[in-house]
Amino acid sequence: MSGPMIGHIRALALRPRRGAAPLPVEAAVAIAGAGLDKDVHADPLSPRQLLLAGAGTYAALALAPHALGENLLLDIDTAQLHSGTVLQLGSAVRLRLMFQCEACGQLELHRPGLAHALGPRRGMLARVLAGGALQVGDPVRDLGPLLPAWADDWRLRVARVLDAAPPGEVVTYAQLARLAGIQSSYCRALPALLRKLGPAYAGKAVAQGAQLSSPRWQGAGLFDDACE
Repeated sequence: MSGPMIGHIRALALRPRRGAAPLPVEAAVAIAGAGLDKDVHADPLSPRQLLLAGAGTYAALALAPHALGENLLLDIDTAQLHSGTVLQLGSAVRLRLMFQCEACGQLELHRPGLAHALGPRRGMLARVLAGGALQVGDPVRDLGPLLPAWADDWRLRVARVLDAAPPGEVVTYAQLARLAGIQSSYCRALPALLRKLGPAYAGKAVAQGAQLSSPRWQGAGLFDDACE
């Protein structure tokens, strides 16, 4: 499988633990289904394994290095990338593009007003389909829209996750947030959202301490889409 080259990796970074500053590296190892080795966001049940940011955004807004918290800095306009597209990086690594990363309030620590100025240019989140070695300078190829798209709207992602839950099983709010790729602070909004989604979603998600006989779904199979 091959596709047109659309750019290169300009920089790589790992975050060894939550709250730590990104650590610039010359090379990294991508693990299929998990993320980047030694990165805190590596998680087989998360759609947010890697963040890809565009070098053009840094130039346009005169940002300090790693202000966006990305793992991969590309010379690509990530706002023009589409969910469901598969990218090949280097000779082996393939990434499934998931959805645009929201410009959260944490960015205000770098510069007041930055979240608003960014708009949709924070970057694109991705999962690792095929692992391997990555290094600065590796080419990036667009293999096309090979997999189902995920919505940028977090509410639509929540509905998608609940639709995938096996009949008779429930998911906790915390696990639902993890699977949908939203911050845990959104959990307080989930009961109201389920009511808006309608009766078909009532009871599909529960609080962690809920005493129910229904088995709890952890998300098995949610990200099992494959491409040739």
